[in-house]
Amino acid sequence: MTDIVVGVVDVYVVRPSWHVLLLQRREGTRCPGSWETVHGHIEPSESPEAAAVREVREETGLVVERLYNVSVQPFYLHRYGAVQLAVVFAAFVAEDSHVVLGTEHQQAEWLTVDEALARYTWPRSRAALNDIVDLLHTGDAGVVEDVLRVL
Repeated sequence: MTDIVVGVVDVYVVRPSWHVLLLQRREGTRCPGSWETVHGHIEPSESPEAAAVREVREETGLVVERLYNVSVQPFYLHRYGAVQLAVVFAAFVAEDSHVVLGTEHQQAEWLTVDEALARYTWPRSRAALNDIVDLLHTGDAGVVEDVLRVL
């Protein structure tokens, strides 16, 4: 039987100017050379939103000022025989934030939305970023702020 596990977060880090942070994975990690968003495991007894804030800090050194839950995206991990559910967040950081890379990545770039859409390795990343822009293009979630804003 295949398990379904809510085990990871995908966090799209955004500056108020709508520049999106992309990270390139380092050799010796999974998917070396791929361009991705912040991605990481939810620790035991940790909420997805706490994991999102922690992963942003660990992978980029950035401080999340506002956090929105956006969606959940499934993917299959054949090695584990499990469907993994990634809780997707948009994290807004200060415009002048400077990235300090963690050990999993070799490069970081702030890109426009269109540049980010063209650079992402995973199609689900493009879909998630489109959802984020659609929901938050005014700078907040408008009439759904009360259900999407976490922090």
